[in-house]
Amino acid sequence: MELAHEIDFRIYGDDMQLVEIELDPQESVIAEAGSLLMMDDTIQMETIFGDGSKDSKGLMGKLFSAGKRLITGESLFMTVFTNEGSTRKNVSFAAPYPGKIIPLDLKQYNGKIICQKDSFLCAAKGVSVGIELQRKIGAGFFGGEGFIMQKLEGDGLTFVHAGGTIVEKELREGEMIRLDTGCLVAMTASIEYDIQFVGGIKTALFGGEGLFFTTLRGPGKVWIQSLPFSRLASRIFAAAPAVGRKEEGSILGSLGDFFDGD
Repeated sequence: MELAHEIDFRIYGDDMQLVEIELDPQESVIAEAGSLLMMDDTIQMETIFGDGSKDSKGLMGKLFSAGKRLITGESLFMTVFTNEGSTRKNVSFAAPYPGKIIPLDLKQYNGKIICQKDSFLCAAKGVSVGIELQRKIGAGFFGGEGFIMQKLEGDGLTFVHAGGTIVEKELREGEMIRLDTGCLVAMTASIEYDIQFVGGIKTALFGGEGLFFTTLRGPGKVWIQSLPFSRLASRIFAAAPAVGRKEEGSILGSLGDFFDGD
């Protein structure tokens, strides 16, 4: 695997963050399609199959890399941003919804991080973005969001996005935590991952917390999000019928109808 480009970065904002990446001449960063916020004049962008890593040589290699991304529900394409100028230039990427951007230096985690399939934002060119299938029977049948995950491999910087507040936990050997299946953001490769039934028929039917837990057992490090996008989306969808103007029964609603010609 090729060495990743050594990029510099700065994160702006609190709840709606963006990451600004500074590129030396001929340095590059890869990103998910649609995550670009802005870029300087000498930054050139190119759409590619897969992640552009050295492992994806040749047409078949590129198709295989792109096919792995298709399994995770991501786009077949990624975008490479390269500084073609002679001085340092910046390119910025924005978070897709409220939360935090987490910078991860893969050198500090034995060259591999496993994350939720929709959390990857961007990375230094040379980082490989693949898939990680959870082999446990429970995870396979009931894992939902956590069954097919992404693996980020290499020796460079990568950035993942998570919703709400982020909690980092270092698990000791044999230490276990349980969490909602959507709340896991990322984990080191040494973490043992599984899905377990909540238990107790009353808890399962009336507890309101779902039928299954994600269980994580150390040693290793995990990153947990307080507001998974699936939870945010379900709350917005549930509230949508109640926010229509006609349902409010207010003077404002009547005025709105008047200006709309109703």
